Amino acid sequence: MERDLIIERTQEGKAIAKQRDDFWEGRPKKFDKKRLDTVMQLLGSNSYKEVEARTGISVATLERERRKRKANELIND
Repeated sequence: MERDLIIERTQEGKAIAKQRDDFWEGRPKKFDKKRLDTVMQLLGSNSYKEVEARTGISVATLERERRKRKANELIND
């Protein structure tokens, strides 16, 4: 019974939160757009490993962001 009450209260809270414009469900982004823009510029003249060493952003994150931006360019063209 207590478990049902917890679930009910949680669902009510989520429903209220979803009404807000700035609601974001899920894990927050670790890096903001400004930082990623700077890193993508660094990739123009440096290797992934060099950028990773300078910024602390993993190669996997750098590759994912580059693929995402390429896909957006294709869609916007």
